[in-house]
Amino acid sequence: MNIFTETHFFATKGDCDIINVTDVLLESLAKSKLKSGNVTVFVVGSTASISTIEYEPGLKRDLPEILEKFIPTGKNYHHNSTWGDHNGHAHLRSTLFGCSQTIPFANAELLLGTWQQVILIDFDERPRNRKVIFQFIGE
Repeated sequence: MNIFTETHFFATKGDCDIINVTDVLLESLAKSKLKSGNVTVFVVGSTASISTIEYEPGLKRDLPEILEKFIPTGKNYHHNSTWGDHNGHAHLRSTLFGCSQTIPFANAELLLGTWQQVILIDFDERPRNRKVIFQFIGE
């Protein structure tokens, strides 16, 4: 069993910015020289998430709209009072999605669905430079 780890940084706009990281992930898989196993994609921080989606314009608009209904940005969250900031919504959204995904791979290919891409979502209220770790375990 071998382990290959890479760290990547993605500049985001905040406010539910959705970035497709699939191509970078595929490049890392090729670099790893591993043929089968699992990769964990992990974003460092508590106001961003890793998920999968069909990365197309409609869903890129739908996701922020539905999140605004469930966890609105303008609500006065207790977190905002604790730290004097205004990103309680970002922490709650991140908690729902989680900070990582594990994806299997075989024959040096990610086992994603036809329309499935791996995404980074930045929920914070400002642009950030997000650190994302890819850790491959396999042979």
